[in-house]
Amino acid sequence: MLIDLRDLLSGTEDELVVSAEVEMSVFDNGISKYEITKKEPVVLKLHKIGKNQLTVTGESKMTLMIPCDRCLDPVATEVDYSIDKEVDLTQSQEDGVEEQEEQDYIDGYNLDVDKLVFGEVLLNLPSKVLCRTDCKGLCIQCGANLNVAECGCDRESLDPRMSVFKDILNNFKEV
Repeated sequence: MLIDLRDLLSGTEDELVVSAEVEMSVFDNGISKYEITKKEPVVLKLHKIGKNQLTVTGESKMTLMIPCDRCLDPVATEVDYSIDKEVDLTQSQEDGVEEQEEQDYIDGYNLDVDKLVFGEVLLNLPSKVLCRTDCKGLCIQCGANLNVAECGCDRESLDPRMSVFKDILNNFKEV
């Protein structure tokens, strides 16, 4: 959804409150794609603070289906995000190239809500997602989900450098 900022920047309004729907149905961060199962509208408050300068605030949440880090089962993960940005539309190309790259959600006099929300959700994604705290993960031999059933594989794999110690222990058992 695009929000037209011309009325706010021209001075006819000092504040604008918009309830914006997030249009994306898949969260694609370039590495992984997560299905969005639930999303709430974002209530954005845009306030003019100077000539061609505004603040954008708001908060919302969405639920993503993210695979468990151990067993790869999909987990409904709720991501809360808040928006608190200061936008300066008068920056020239030389002054703030980095700042303009960070403000990719501004295109001319339009604010792209999906791009704004994408950046905030990306920052608030959890670093580790587990289906449950005692998730057993996958078997390193056959790939079976150990939460469902034991596979019977021998998962005792030692570092080859440590095999010398195993041999010493085995020799002491014989004596």
